[in-house]
Amino acid sequence: MTTTTTATQNPAPRSASFFDFYGKPPLAKAMPLSLQHILAMIMGTVTVPIIVVGAVGASLEEKMFLIQISLVFSGLATLLQLYTLGRLGARLPTIFGVGFAYVPTLTAIGTQYGLEGILGAQVVGGIAMMVTGLFIQRIRHLFPPVVAGTVVLVIGLSLYDIAINYLAGGVGAPDYGDIKYWAIGGITLLVVLGVSQFASGFLKLASIICGLLAGYAISMALGLVNFDAVRDAPWVSAPMPLAFGLEFHAAAIISMVIICVINSVQTIGDLSATTVGGMNRELGKKELFGGLMGNGFTTMVGSFFGALPTSTYSQNVGIVAMTKVISRYVLAIAAVFMVVAGLLPKFGALMTTIPYPVLGGATILVFGMITMTGIQLITKDEMSARNMTIVSLALALSMGVYAVPDAIAQFPETLRLVLGGSPIVIAALVAFTLNLILPHKSLADEEEERRQIEAKLNEE
Repeated sequence: MTTTTTATQNPAPRSASFFDFYGKPPLAKAMPLSLQHILAMIMGTVTVPIIVVGAVGASLEEKMFLIQISLVFSGLATLLQLYTLGRLGARLPTIFGVGFAYVPTLTAIGTQYGLEGILGAQVVGGIAMMVTGLFIQRIRHLFPPVVAGTVVLVIGLSLYDIAINYLAGGVGAPDYGDIKYWAIGGITLLVVLGVSQFASGFLKLASIICGLLAGYAISMALGLVNFDAVRDAPWVSAPMPLAFGLEFHAAAIISMVIICVINSVQTIGDLSATTVGGMNRELGKKELFGGLMGNGFTTMVGSFFGALPTSTYSQNVGIVAMTKVISRYVLAIAAVFMVVAGLLPKFGALMTTIPYPVLGGATILVFGMITMTGIQLITKDEMSARNMTIVSLALALSMGVYAVPDAIAQFPETLRLVLGGSPIVIAALVAFTLNLILPHKSLADEEEERRQIEAKLNEE
């Protein structure tokens, strides 16, 4: 693996080039490129806390606060990765923020223990990320694509019920399933599809925003949008430590640690894609170490302020790989925007006015893409009988228990919460264990074994 280039080792800006990590192009030219990253990340950042709040039944004020603090820490996490703090941070052109991969685990923990249970478990999860960073070079081989891909696949599959419930008006809605909700969500989805497939340039990158705007406009026309929260919200508010408190529960901690370690595997992939796709070189050891340590640090510290766990944003990695624009100045503008937006409660309040059917129509395609990402990861390995066994058994057990949670109702409470709370935990445990104990056989080995069996049967 190659180390960082001379440009990466030199901490001083050298030019105004978009294609130099330390380059600082003119603000007027940097802003449009930064806007691409803002459009790609902002809805993911605000949607995750909205989903979690819906699961735990928090108040409107708590929802607004979670959106604010998620925006702030998404920006701070990105700045840490761009500029580093000691050995924390990758010093790479990458965007970090609250990720969808955590949603099934967060909602499962939140349903049982509330926001304070999520944040308490997250403290330990952040520490687990940092420990993973310390030992990543020694354990990296334990998470091949067949294991990581299986987990990502299950993450995508387990998010579908959230999107469908949103399309139907949201769980608890008095007229849940009303045709008007499905119409609004359907139009939102159609706009997202149309713009993403037929538009170009900035518009194509903003397909989700376009869908949200269309669905939002229709919702306003139907009287489904209430701006009272925006009117009552203050203009400026600073983060408050321990606003929700922290609680530590064994089952919640185990689930969070597992998903945080698995997310570290995704971080490795995204950081590697950034250097290979955007910088034409391999990921350096120091960059990998700093990236994982920085992500664990922001996840842990964010717990004390109410921020949800952070991860790399693959959509922004794709923008870097496509445009080759690696100037950290461009990405830093997007990060600063997120921090400023998070300090303005009226902005957070505005995000809470988005009706659930609009969110459902805008996110169901995203959840489907997560599923396909898992399939792409799995197929990076050979589709040998061994690997197919790992994927199929992990998928069957995890989604089976998720579909029929009463099947483990007689288990001890802690074990039931760990295994039944989120299918990701079962998928990760099964895939990881099978990868360790099953003999490693390539397709060629399995074909040779089959021929030997046929030969022996013919002799008999």
